[in-house]
Amino acid sequence: MRVSPTSLRQLRLANASFILLFLIAVGLLQWVSQDYHLQFDWTQNARHSLSQASIAAIERLDKPLQLRAFASKRQGQREVISDTISRYQRHKTDIKLEFIDPDVDPEQVRQAGIQFDGELLIEYDGAKEHLTTITEEAVTNALTRLGHRGERWLVFLGGHGERSPDRQANFDLSNWANELRKRGFKTQTLQLGEHPQIPQNTTALVIAGPQTRLLSGEVEAIQSYLKDGGNLLWLGDPGPLHGLEPVAEMLGVEFQPGVMVDVASQLITGSATAIAIANYGRHPIVKNFNTLTLFPNAVGIQMQAPEGWEGVAWLDTRDSSWSETGPLSGEIRLDKGKDIPGPLTLGVTLTRQSEDRGEQRVVILGDGDFLSNTYLGSGGNLDLGLSLVNWISRDDAYVSIPVRTATDRNLSLSRSAQATIVGLFLFLIPLGLAGSSVFIWLRRRKL
Repeated sequence: MRVSPTSLRQLRLANASFILLFLIAVGLLQWVSQDYHLQFDWTQNARHSLSQASIAAIERLDKPLQLRAFASKRQGQREVISDTISRYQRHKTDIKLEFIDPDVDPEQVRQAGIQFDGELLIEYDGAKEHLTTITEEAVTNALTRLGHRGERWLVFLGGHGERSPDRQANFDLSNWANELRKRGFKTQTLQLGEHPQIPQNTTALVIAGPQTRLLSGEVEAIQSYLKDGGNLLWLGDPGPLHGLEPVAEMLGVEFQPGVMVDVASQLITGSATAIAIANYGRHPIVKNFNTLTLFPNAVGIQMQAPEGWEGVAWLDTRDSSWSETGPLSGEIRLDKGKDIPGPLTLGVTLTRQSEDRGEQRVVILGDGDFLSNTYLGSGGNLDLGLSLVNWISRDDAYVSIPVRTATDRNLSLSRSAQATIVGLFLFLIPLGLAGSSVFIWLRRRKL
């Protein structure tokens, strides 16, 4: 058989094409055999991915994390733990997770002080945290505590009807205090009438709306604490200062008369005295903060920072607000010459350098209700409350880290909706499928 030059060229081209395609196929197989981690989370609120708060917490740990999960192979506990921790491992590669079966190695269980099947032991830089509930919130809070290290005491002034970190009344602060304890803070209520000196290890003193007058000796103890460089969080309310006037004068602040009102906020909140704020300045407390916060029954603040202090007004209201000095009944309107027109200052900070304690920080807010049990869950109130405490305790790395709460996964259906679903999926669809099957069968029999 004679092969023409054209056929020879075509044959060579076919061989070259085959070799090229074969090499491409081998390369593609090699590429596909590699282990690639590509994940998309399209669920609502991205609940299968870490929140920004968790990412921020894990990225601030610059040393390896050792995790030991004491979980048996029963009940699928290991899968839950592995799935939760794997989300953190995507952002921090030096997290090592080890599973230990309590039934196989009881000695290691005793040495680690494990009490429950499924308990997780987190070790970081010589510190340890035990977790029995394995959720993103629990793990991130543990990592936050490990990142902080050291004791941080928030001392709440008591004995004068103040908002309490322990009581459960609507105006108290127990829910906020519980969130702080989860993040490693310790709280204590101090009555200066019984213990006339503020402890030296106090991270910050919290004054939250006293209702009766402080004794002169108690006021002097607070002033002495501030002179020595102590940090202060003062949550004020409309009305008298109950003996705290010398402290306000010492800090160069004045609480304005009346109660803040805002007709623009009333359209959102339903109450003219519930101030909604969505725009913030550049202070570290609210840096990158873009969540709506709610301040009910607030009072304005004027400040003239004393010598040696640096003062910043970091939280202001809208131009449409004013301080209402008259009754809050009937039609509320701005009375020129009587009321104080806005914008008003709701929050200020004061800082100065202390030789013994470093930078001294003071935060004064004209509202304590926004952190109360009633309003803590409104908008970004909890986030702001946590950011406040992180800043005043000089934990700048954790300021403005938002808290993500899980979305409601419960589906509530009316009786009619339930009956419709039951009838559709248990009766109509099965009957329809059965009827169509019978119809097709009868039709085929006739063919």
